[in-house]
Amino acid sequence: MDLPGGPPFTPWAKAIYERRRKDDLRGSPSERCLPSGLPGDMLIPTLPFKIVQTASVTVVLLEEFNNWRQIFSDGRALPVEPQPAWFGYSVATWEGDSFVVTTSGFNDQTWLDVGGTPHSERLRLTERYHRIDFGHMQIDYTIDDETAFTKPFSVSVGFVLQADTDLLDFQCENERYVSSRR
Repeated sequence: MDLPGGPPFTPWAKAIYERRRKDDLRGSPSERCLPSGLPGDMLIPTLPFKIVQTASVTVVLLEEFNNWRQIFSDGRALPVEPQPAWFGYSVATWEGDSFVVTTSGFNDQTWLDVGGTPHSERLRLTERYHRIDFGHMQIDYTIDDETAFTKPFSVSVGFVLQADTDLLDFQCENERYVSSRR
């Protein structure tokens, strides 16, 4: 996470983060053809995503490994005791012109970013999608995980919309990726 001074790590998360950095970020989920996680999978500049919205569900199609996530906006609540999942479980509402997504129920196998920022299964992610103008969107991410961080923190990311871009068929060939990291 690109924050002045870095994220407010707990000792547990700081030790994991420092070990990952010392190991040159080896062992990322994508090395094993697994999802990198949220928000990381949406922050890879060379791998776009597409948002498909209906009245009751929004689907985010991710080019990396042809993954997707479902965001339910039909009034349901988050599961009380979800089975941990790669992208968690997401529900959303509209607050004015912002689409506010709350996600929980993550497994602890993903990274928050390509820099190796860890999280636990207690992660709760809030995303505020806001269309700034015709060609730009901003997402404000709030990370809340008392196991990994001493307090919640937020980052804002701007996106340039690419309306005429199609997602490509991106398959994982982990032998190629792993050997290139050695």
